[in-house]
Amino acid sequence: MSRLHQSRIADFQEVLGEPTVALTKLRELCFSGECRGDGPGLGRGLRILLNYLPLEKALWSSLLKKQRDLYSQFLKEMIIQPGIAKANLGVSREDVTLEDHPLNPNPDSRWNTYFKDNEVLLQIDKDVRRLYPDMAFFQRPTDYPCLLILDPQNEFETLRRRVEQTTLKSQTVARNRSGVTNVSSPLKTTPSSLSEYEVLPNGCEAHWEVVERILFIYAKLNPGIAYVQGMNEIVGPLYYTFATDPNSEWKEHAEADTFFCFTNLMSEIRDNFIKSLDDSQCGITYKMEKVYSTLKEKDVELYLKLQEQNIKPQFFAFRWLTLLLSQEFLLPDVIRIWDSLFADDKRFDFLLLVCCAMLTLIRDQLLEGDFTLNMRLLQDYPISDVHLILKKAKELQDSK
Repeated sequence: MSRLHQSRIADFQEVLGEPTVALTKLRELCFSGECRGDGPGLGRGLRILLNYLPLEKALWSSLLKKQRDLYSQFLKEMIIQPGIAKANLGVSREDVTLEDHPLNPNPDSRWNTYFKDNEVLLQIDKDVRRLYPDMAFFQRPTDYPCLLILDPQNEFETLRRRVEQTTLKSQTVARNRSGVTNVSSPLKTTPSSLSEYEVLPNGCEAHWEVVERILFIYAKLNPGIAYVQGMNEIVGPLYYTFATDPNSEWKEHAEADTFFCFTNLMSEIRDNFIKSLDDSQCGITYKMEKVYSTLKEKDVELYLKLQEQNIKPQFFAFRWLTLLLSQEFLLPDVIRIWDSLFADDKRFDFLLLVCCAMLTLIRDQLLEGDFTLNMRLLQDYPISDVHLILKKAKELQDSK
């Protein structure tokens, strides 16, 4: 590690060590990637930048306790007692069966909600099991499984059991209707991909199961948007950052802290996931067009070439913008890009510049290539050096 890098990490630790964190200095250090050192602190910086922790450190302890207790409450209400919207935490599912029959066709029926939740849960389950398949982290057991959920005395249904039961039921229904045993199901796999669906023994939880729980709670609390495919790619890097914190006191609470940081981040980008807003000024179409209008300012020759080939921003920028580039790079590189995005006070303006930088860095290939070749370049971006991309984005920002 260079002396300069050690000095910047020391600066970062110093900023977090002050009674009141200097936000401008923190932003500057995170923007330049200096919070990505070997020392602890990155998670705290991210919690501040995502408006979870206040700048006054004296307030941290009480706020964290309150939020983490609130998350435990969510777990009790929405997972330990699925479908029960009652303040009394002692009610069991058997009581619900008596007062609200599962076959009740009333749309307000608690069981109707329960079955609809299962549809969302199965989609989340399918997506989180495949999270970052190039690394083993999400398949490994967490050091801090949720004791509230895994309590052996707990007679309520965990999400794991819900997925298993729903899948078994869907197989049974299909078998009964078709009269054959070789039926498709949401979790039917080929032998080559069986490991993708391996579940750890009771008492253990894989990291992907924790992410599944976070997304399910978010979907329950935000019924207007619920869960949309791609949210798993947004929550993954946040959870990874918190769950690999070298300080066990922070690492232990990765689940709750990820939930609140993800919720705060989604409040800023949720319009990208709402289809009805696509063509509004806050929707994704407007942002994609902004990538091209920014490119036109910075490199009109390249802009005209893409226009001439009828390469629309929807063909590549939709994924780049909606998922904050999380599918274009390896996870450590995604986190490095996010350091700069979240540190910039106009972070989504900077995202547009990062996208433009990505285009201008392969301009020679794009100017020479035909439609097919260029589409391949844009959908499988060839440059993996994110430092080069961020440096170029900063140059574009400074050239305004």
